[in-house]
Amino acid sequence: MRAVCQRVSAARVEVAGETVGSIGPGFCVLLGVARGDSDEAAMRLASRVARLRVFEGDDGRFNLSLLDTGGSALVVPNFTLCADTARGNRPDFSQAARPEAAEPFYLRFCDELRAVGVPVETGAFGARMLVEIANDGPVTIVIDV
Repeated sequence: MRAVCQRVSAARVEVAGETVGSIGPGFCVLLGVARGDSDEAAMRLASRVARLRVFEGDDGRFNLSLLDTGGSALVVPNFTLCADTARGNRPDFSQAARPEAAEPFYLRFCDELRAVGVPVETGAFGARMLVEIANDGPVTIVIDV
């Protein structure tokens, strides 16, 4: 399981011209679920994302997390994060979990973030989405579990 966490001042997801999720300050999380991922991986990853200290405190240092700041998470499913680009110019997506296997782990990840107190908005699993972010920093962190 892989999460690309982008610190944002705002983010939103649109599907077919309709906004399906929108947040103010926090993280836009692009989430990739790989074959063999588990509930335990979703729980560990959600905990790490919620506690990732990349928000500045009064001293200007990265000392605060989503939990500390009250920030939100916009979680967008993104199977392309599991691409293997080691050979050739066409990515191989065979390591991405099949949609019927990936969606429950995506939902579990979102539920785990909510359980620790992070407000969560979501994209639409399996849909073509327009994701708009105002990247703050920019700060972008990749977490694999």
